[in-house]
Amino acid sequence: MARISGVDIPRDKRIVISLTYVYGIGNTIAEQILEAAKVSPDTRVKDLTEEELSRIRTQVDKVKTEGDLRREVSLNIKRLQEIGSYRGMRHRRGLPVRGQNTRNNARTRKGPKRTMAKKKK
Repeated sequence: MARISGVDIPRDKRIVISLTYVYGIGNTIAEQILEAAKVSPDTRVKDLTEEELSRIRTQVDKVKTEGDLRREVSLNIKRLQEIGSYRGMRHRRGLPVRGQNTRNNARTRKGPKRTMAKKKK
């Protein structure tokens, strides 16, 4: 397996898809990286030469990925919580942060339903 930014990317997939296994790289950025590195997006990872891999690695190093990005995101959330903003309070309570409806949905953030005793309409 090829290692890019500390992540083993899959060998049998196209390089444009394999790059998205790195935290912080989506489809658009993966295509931009390959264009800058002058590598075809249709190439399989196992068919890449060492020179192509090194060009890709240098382009990926210019983008904030993995540990640095995770640290920045967690510090941003922690800052919101410390200043007592509305978004920080929603993060602390485990509720949706971006204004979604919580009466009917939001099970991803709230977790499984906890039934209440004697609740009638």
